[in-house]
Amino acid sequence: MSFRVRRNDIVVILAGKDKGKRGTVVRVIPREKRIVVEGINIISRHIGRRQGVRQTGIIQQEAPLNLSNVKLICPQCDKPSRIGSRFLEDGAKVRVCKVCNEVLA
Repeated sequence: MSFRVRRNDIVVILAGKDKGKRGTVVRVIPREKRIVVEGINIISRHIGRRQGVRQTGIIQQEAPLNLSNVKLICPQCDKPSRIGSRFLEDGAKVRVCKVCNEVLA
């Protein structure tokens, strides 16, 4: 599953409070099938005093989203699309946009 969405890909949110927004993938957690998107799904965490911790109080941070709630934006056609895979002549496996059939970088 982590093959379809990678770090630095641009995705659109399909469900939740940030539905319709676009963002860049910061981190992929393949074992849990979740991703963290920059500026999306912001939560407030209450951090208490601990030795060695600089910031205390309420901090804002991005929470992971389920992979099923996002769709990759194809850089060529600029549309949300499903991602397939294809083998090239040299045997390399690449990602392919299902809308425009272009190879994704």
